Amino acid sequence: MSEKIKILYVDDEENNLISFRANFRKDYEVLTAVSAHDAFIILEKEPAHIIISDQRMPNTTGVEFLEKALSLYPDSIRLLITAHTDIEIVIEAINRGQITKYIQKPWDFEKLALAIDHCATLYKSRIELQLKNVELQKANNELTKFTYSVSHDLRSPLTSILGIINLAKITPEMHVALSYFEMIESRVFKLDTFIKNLIDHSKNARNEAINVNINLKEFITSIWEAYKQHDNTINFELSINEGHVFYGDSLRLKIIFENLISNAIKYQNPLEKNHFIKIDILMGDHQVHITISDNGIGIDENHISNIFNLFFRTEDSLHAEGTGIGLYLVKEAIAKIGGKIEVRSSLSQGTSFELLIPNKTVYE
Repeated sequence: MSEKIKILYVDDEENNLISFRANFRKDYEVLTAVSAHDAFIILEKEPAHIIISDQRMPNTTGVEFLEKALSLYPDSIRLLITAHTDIEIVIEAINRGQITKYIQKPWDFEKLALAIDHCATLYKSRIELQLKNVELQKANNELTKFTYSVSHDLRSPLTSILGIINLAKITPEMHVALSYFEMIESRVFKLDTFIKNLIDHSKNARNEAINVNINLKEFITSIWEAYKQHDNTINFELSINEGHVFYGDSLRLKIIFENLISNAIKYQNPLEKNHFIKIDILMGDHQVHITISDNGIGIDENHISNIFNLFFRTEDSLHAEGTGIGLYLVKEAIAKIGGKIEVRSSLSQGTSFELLIPNKTVYE
């Protein structure tokens, strides 16, 4: 975490608060209170990462205060300062207030500084662990959904292929059998695309970014040449300003452009006579601005916020041979290389994706 660690020190002796603030304000954001009552008022407005309390205070002991602070602010790290070496107080503080450390009073600056540093490290580690747990839970949820969808999407085309083959076997007319083989070809193509997406997903998750010099014009043109065979009636335009060296991750860029170009081909508007895919690239020394637009079927504005979700497909796109993985892969690949993506679209008006890709030039 990049924010400054915030410490609340509670002590009914004003001189101790002044001394504490003077010693620690340079390295930490210091809040002070002369009573438990004042401390909770402060905490309600500004929750502290570390809460330090003196044991002996009027009305409320440090243990009682820290116990209540534990229930209200469980993520905070708690530290008790006591003038007594009474082991029972320490045990009570550990059991009730779940303190991390205790310091004898009058406190020594170096010992207290070490204790606070330990508490700060513990707090950061705890927050990082919480974030990792959230990410892990998200990954587990996606894995469960992924496993179910993969098993369904792999079996569906295979079942269709086997059924069509059985029909072809019992059909004597060759011209009818040929139509069956065309249907088989389309199912195999869908299955091949799905498996390729699975491989891309695995590579994107496992491989570290490797930045190499890329000629974007040649790179994108080669991808278009491989995909245009699916529909050679589409007008393809590529505009790029010259004069800049570009370094990027070819693996992720391939995933990004292949999926966006493939989608633009699959989701053309049947009511349009002149289909087009246009890619505009503005090169810079530190980043590249890319716009990929088409005049396809477009996306309902109610669905735009969901299109990057795993296996999400709109009703308007169900007629096409999509897998529901492509845009998810695009989003993940862009995140891996530190880029950004935005989309603008309207039904029957086409779609435009805007990408910001870092230019990882050799001198960075």
